[in-house]
Amino acid sequence: MPTTQQTSLRGHSIIAGRETPGTGKTVHGSNPATNDVLDPAYSLLDADQLTAATSAAEEAFESFRALDPETHASFLERIADNIEAIAPELTERAMAETGLPEARLNGERGRTTGQLRLFAAVVRQGDFRGVRIDPARPDRTPMPRADIRQRKVPLGPVAVFGASNFPLAFSTAGGDTASALAAGCPVVFKAHNAHPGTSELVGRAITDAVREAGLHPGVFSLVYGPGASIGQALVSHPVIQAVGFTGSRSGGTALMATAAARPVPIPVYAEMSSINPVFIFAGALENDAAALARAYVASVTGSSGQLCTAPGLVFVPAGEAGDEFAAAVNGTLSGAAGQTMLTKNMADSWTRGAEELAAQDGVDLVARGQDGPTENAPAPVVFGTDVPTFLGNEVLHEEIFGAASLMIRYSSAEDLVAAARRLEGQLTATLHLTAEDRATVAPLLPVLEGKAGRILANGWPTGVEVGHAMVHGGPFPATSDSRTTSVGTLAIERFLRPVAYQDIPDALLPQPLRDANPWNLNRRIDGELTPAGAAAADRA
Repeated sequence: MPTTQQTSLRGHSIIAGRETPGTGKTVHGSNPATNDVLDPAYSLLDADQLTAATSAAEEAFESFRALDPETHASFLERIADNIEAIAPELTERAMAETGLPEARLNGERGRTTGQLRLFAAVVRQGDFRGVRIDPARPDRTPMPRADIRQRKVPLGPVAVFGASNFPLAFSTAGGDTASALAAGCPVVFKAHNAHPGTSELVGRAITDAVREAGLHPGVFSLVYGPGASIGQALVSHPVIQAVGFTGSRSGGTALMATAAARPVPIPVYAEMSSINPVFIFAGALENDAAALARAYVASVTGSSGQLCTAPGLVFVPAGEAGDEFAAAVNGTLSGAAGQTMLTKNMADSWTRGAEELAAQDGVDLVARGQDGPTENAPAPVVFGTDVPTFLGNEVLHEEIFGAASLMIRYSSAEDLVAAARRLEGQLTATLHLTAEDRATVAPLLPVLEGKAGRILANGWPTGVEVGHAMVHGGPFPATSDSRTTSVGTLAIERFLRPVAYQDIPDALLPQPLRDANPWNLNRRIDGELTPAGAAAADRA
């Protein structure tokens, strides 16, 4: 029988500010620690009902894209404030739906509100508008130059899909939604069916912020529906101009195919599959192999390994120092208990992946932990192999989403370069080294540049800073577009495109391009950066 949770939940989509019961089937959230079903039932939309959300987004676009910076930024801050106002209820429901601990979810909530406020600052500052001005030069010879001004404009309504492993920071008000709204794009958000109540609570917070800011209600809609039908219908709808997705490779590539097959194709920014190799060098092992092993195990097992940057591969030198590291991993992991995974299906998929990896020739067990105290909490595991085996077996390159990793023993720098060249695209690549290792590392770095979006030294890939310089992306299959990031302020660029205005009268130009610079933006004039407040551009 369902277990009642948060009676304020209604179990319906929210389309342009209106609660909308679906006409399709219903789904429930469930507690992965117990497999208990949670109330309420969530009614799923059909494709015809989805059109109301996309139509509202289309209607909202013109007014939303034209917001002045202060109104726009304040709206994003309202969302953050509203999420914080429901913190106790939100954490309770998210714990019930995901099995994640309170501290992790409180931290994730802070990350969610923090990135909303960060994008509010980006909107106020305005550099994302990319203003460039080449003033007219009527006396230039041999040909005069026209007045040409450029800015970046929002693409239009964006479809965003909630992630399973981050019910807050990569979901309803997460990075994709925050960056799309910051760009001036209305969002139609497809909730993940694994945490529907969490999505509803945050969806209401956004909807309230839309109303409080006096915006068109179509700026945001929250929809529930089957991914195979509603998700595909959303991506194929002609109103939608871009897609943000975090999930499996199969799910991401299915959306990519749908978007590419449209009469007018659109970009899909999908974060999908990564095994995040870690390369440990001899000098690092000499410092403290046991401490390094403990840190590695913590990175593999944190959040039950359900992080997109979890280290699925670790390259360790052959020989005595590597043996010491492996023994320390065994000693640390053997006392570690499995943590509850997000859903029963994910736990089952992890078990199948671990069993397949264990069955491969040349793969041995290095260390295994203990089963956790709840349902769907399998024991974490580390397997071992060597470079030749890794190079010759595709199965060893596949992601196992959960607390599992493969330790690969290498004999030379050439081994590492060969293995790195064989890797698919990754979100991260990590180096553990000392000054004595730099000559060995040097030939590896250019290879890793072509394979990963973030390269880090003497740290662990789990834990992604939300800031201006972060890249959370990488070559396929880590993402569908290696030129972008889904974390950090650069994420806004995904939902913008440049437009040039030639000899347009000043009174008709958009505010960022006018001579008086009414929004007080930094602008690049004749190629030179002109800070906000500097003299207006010359105009013929």
